[in-house]
Amino acid sequence: MCGIAGIVSHQNVNQELYDALTVLQHRGQDAAGIVTCEDGRFYLRKDNGLTRDVFSDEQMIKLRGSMGIAHVRYPTAGCSSSAEAQPFYVNSPFGLTLAHNGNLTNTDELKKELFKDDQRHLNTNSDSEILLNVFAHELQALGKLRIDENDIFQAVKAVHKRCKGAYAVVIMIAGYGVLAFRDPHGIRPMVFGERKLENGSDFMVASENVALSVLDFELTRDIEPGEAVFIEATGKLHTKQCSDVVDHCPCIFEYVYFARPDSIMDGISVYKARLRMGEKLADKVLREWPDHDIDVVIPIPDTSRTSALQMANNLGVKFREGFMKNRYIGRTFIMPGQQMRKKSVKQKLNAIDLEFEGKNVLLVDDSVVRGTTSEQIIQMARDAGAKKVYFASAAPAVRYPNVYGIDMPAVEELIANNRTEDEVGDAIGADKMIYQDLEDLIDAVKGKSSKITHFDTSCFNREYITGDIDEAYLERINNLRNDDAQEGRKADNFIIDIQNAN
Repeated sequence: MCGIAGIVSHQNVNQELYDALTVLQHRGQDAAGIVTCEDGRFYLRKDNGLTRDVFSDEQMIKLRGSMGIAHVRYPTAGCSSSAEAQPFYVNSPFGLTLAHNGNLTNTDELKKELFKDDQRHLNTNSDSEILLNVFAHELQALGKLRIDENDIFQAVKAVHKRCKGAYAVVIMIAGYGVLAFRDPHGIRPMVFGERKLENGSDFMVASENVALSVLDFELTRDIEPGEAVFIEATGKLHTKQCSDVVDHCPCIFEYVYFARPDSIMDGISVYKARLRMGEKLADKVLREWPDHDIDVVIPIPDTSRTSALQMANNLGVKFREGFMKNRYIGRTFIMPGQQMRKKSVKQKLNAIDLEFEGKNVLLVDDSVVRGTTSEQIIQMARDAGAKKVYFASAAPAVRYPNVYGIDMPAVEELIANNRTEDEVGDAIGADKMIYQDLEDLIDAVKGKSSKITHFDTSCFNREYITGDIDEAYLERINNLRNDDAQEGRKADNFIIDIQNAN
């Protein structure tokens, strides 16, 4: 999962891109990057680390220009080397730089095509670099010394035909402007907005609308699946649908976990969706466990707080904050390596004993993936004096890998793999385990007025919407994602094996 942004302005954009990345930091803590453009030249700074650590005052001053793009990242199935930090750059045609959120699912096929047919060189294993080179080839294939918005949209249309999977993309073309587009399923989010000035307008694209609002841009709308938005360096806006077939199917995990609660994605309020998740969970408890003995509902900070509060209200029991969070520790789901995750949980949370002592406690989390964090938190609750500890998940059981940009662990590392609900409860040490039903989650996210008819729910039900995922593909990503592979991967692992492309 990543966060992306792009701005075309009447003033320098370095500070605003930096501010956008701080707002989108929750989408990736592994690396950050900004590239700006002035007089046809790119100025780039990227590295591993949080936004605040990657950019010094001296480096910020060097990022000159009134248009630019930015990226925050955490690794999917690749390594966390700084060589894979974004944005990526190619010099031909015109000079292109790209930031990407998502994951391509036909990378092996595209690598071969790029080497044999397009004769383009790849220097990393990142699918983002593949995507950039596909676009670059399609733009160059037009054979034009000067291009306009129609040429750019034609290249995007060719990308849609060649690339499969999930991609929300922002590309800056030196001397021309900033381009943004989504895959034909709209799996990953992207919005654009405008800031009106006396002498024209500034435009911005971003993964979430909160990045626009903090910079005083008015949200125009979501970029539609398959649609491209091109903003000329002069500030002129162009939009076009570039896909012949569109099937809007956003990732439901955005609403469960990744997005900020104050974001609105594809017309759906993340905050209200999470409120409804709590309502649905409460309904399930009252339906299946009407004589429950829950004394207090306690959220596991932070993303589950909204659901937990509504669940407590509907159950008619107390809601209490039982854990204090150290906000200087990163999200454990994003951290590579099981030992690092285990260590960071105790550094991140501390129990308030008086909220647990002698009580039957229902802990609420947004989801349960590996179960490592859940197990340790349940033990914290018991150590704090809880009489019984129940555990509820606002999401259904995660049993299958996500292939569209979320780095779910290997299947055998998923706590719900080949386990029933009760068996998961036993494995993490809970007196009772309560999962959200998938139908209820879908209803909670849709609400009553959403135009979205279906979502990508593949990590819950193994239904991959792009239709190109088979057992061989799942086995390959499983081998890349298990903890042994993650911890043993070397920094030079990104070198392309040219022989395999023959």
